[in-house]
Amino acid sequence: MISNRMNRRDVLQLGMGLLACGVAWPQAGKQAPPDTKAWKNLFAPDLSNAVVTPGGWVMEQGVLTAKDHSTIWTKESYGDFILDMEFKVSKNANSGVFLRAGDPKNVLSALEIQVHDNTDGTKYGMGAALYDAKAPSKNAMKPTGEWNRYTITCKGPKLSLVLNGEQVLDLNLDDWKEARKNPDGTPNKFEVALKDFSRRGPIGLQGVHGAAGAPVWFRNMKIKTLP
Repeated sequence: MISNRMNRRDVLQLGMGLLACGVAWPQAGKQAPPDTKAWKNLFAPDLSNAVVTPGGWVMEQGVLTAKDHSTIWTKESYGDFILDMEFKVSKNANSGVFLRAGDPKNVLSALEIQVHDNTDGTKYGMGAALYDAKAPSKNAMKPTGEWNRYTITCKGPKLSLVLNGEQVLDLNLDDWKEARKNPDGTPNKFEVALKDFSRRGPIGLQGVHGAAGAPVWFRNMKIKTLP
């Protein structure tokens, strides 16, 4: 047991000793957001770097919104990257962030991080879930109408998601070894095992989706490619 009389110097020395033994010092639960000042805009203000249906999406005062159900895609393909962004949902909103699409004409060829205020009636359909594959470890979503922040990291088969400073996904796509099946035995919709999904492709945002047609807003979308 550590004595309550330990001073700051003793604690620092103990921490250095633990690190020397290969033991990581405990980290705080909350994670600070990345500094994105030098990062690239995912979408240009005039959407000149986007593949988008005319009139389907608009950027106004730095906020991107959908006017129809179409998906907006980046012209550029991305492999390993960190994507930092903010979003706000309305009641019954149903959207998502598509990652590394193998075929932009088929959204099921992309990994999708859910952007929802509800579960969409599926086991893995809540906000911050990897669609139809993995639920977030906790519900860190803010109430409907408030801005949330995603930091999504893709590096090879590894994918992690930080939502509002809380890490809620940390997974290895190589664990999804079978088509239409998750590692926990639950079924999914994917005709290809997630381990075999493309490791490079455009990034997309899902438009107004579902019968409700409830709007979603995105802003401060920044991306940094990783070596």
